[in-house]
Amino acid sequence: MVPVKSFMVPVEKFVTVDRDMDVRKAAQVMRDRNIGSVFVSRGGEVIGILTDTDMVRRVVAVGADATTTSVELIMSSPILTIEENKTLLDANDMMAAHHLRHLGVTRNGKLVGMISVRDLVVFLTNLPRK
Repeated sequence: MVPVKSFMVPVEKFVTVDRDMDVRKAAQVMRDRNIGSVFVSRGGEVIGILTDTDMVRRVVAVGADATTTSVELIMSSPILTIEENKTLLDANDMMAAHHLRHLGVTRNGKLVGMISVRDLVVFLTNLPRK
């Protein structure tokens, strides 16, 4: 089976926002980049992930003000991770078990990438059909 590292987005390509950014600005970044998540950083270190689901459940659904709520208050942290040499099936199983759409990818415990459900769909779509 194919290893996670073959389909991950490398850390160098992460779209990050500072933990103090308000949710509305983060939503605009996500819209402008056509992405469903951004990584949240503090001093250049990734401390969490903010997804469109986080925004809906933790801001919109509770009537919070997106212009005064910082991303740090609603981000998902810590990021659940999988080692880069695990298989895409392992990643799929972990996402399903934890009801997640994104996993951090690590090498020797250090964050080196991210894989999403979308990445798994791309892989499955390109499999040869019988």
